[in-house]
Amino acid sequence: MRMGIRWLLQALFLLLILAAGGTFIPRPLIAPVKASSAMPPHQVLLLSGPIHTDIAIPLDEETRAAFSFLDDPDFPLGHPNAEWLVVGWGGRAFYLEAPTWAELKPLPVLRALTIDRSVLHVDLAGHIAEPQPDVTAFDIGDDELTRLRQFIADSFVRNAGEIAPIPDAGYREIDRFFQAKGYFNALFGCNTWTAAALRSAGLRTGLWNPLPQSLRLSVGVYN
Repeated sequence: MRMGIRWLLQALFLLLILAAGGTFIPRPLIAPVKASSAMPPHQVLLLSGPIHTDIAIPLDEETRAAFSFLDDPDFPLGHPNAEWLVVGWGGRAFYLEAPTWAELKPLPVLRALTIDRSVLHVDLAGHIAEPQPDVTAFDIGDDELTRLRQFIADSFVRNAGEIAPIPDAGYREIDRFFQAKGYFNALFGCNTWTAAALRSAGLRTGLWNPLPQSLRLSVGVYN
């Protein structure tokens, strides 16, 4: 019993050390050189929850064109009140079977701690008020926003060129779930995907950010 407790404490201590290092060691190590541009920057948002992060990109004409494959009467990219496309990546079981803490079940937790298929969750948002603790804004250029759009678009699974929606899956009337590339686990999950997406846009993150808190801290320090 004592050996088991000692092993558990050692494992937790090691994870804390790794998480601290992952937060304060930047990735990339050397800050990329920003190209000067006379064009006004675009704003993207990091939306943070207790265990999950999403990215919101401005729903301008270029974004609507890049994600035209999502446009549908039930997911109207051209809605006049839609200002942001909100995207998150995560484990299928956790996303679909435990939408709230009250609905948390053992099986989604087990899959999150081992390995699970991944999904993308997409939603439309109107005005998002700033500043607020769970919203972090960044200014990026045209090329960086193009790369971010491409990173997200490339994360969708496609069958014969067509995205793969998950039928009857969603939290509200508009949001949708789709099959995504990659596999999910607790060490390399939703927040590490978000970090990779931000890096594609020229932002720096920590070396390893498994938690929203560490990701928000690292992007605040290095950007």
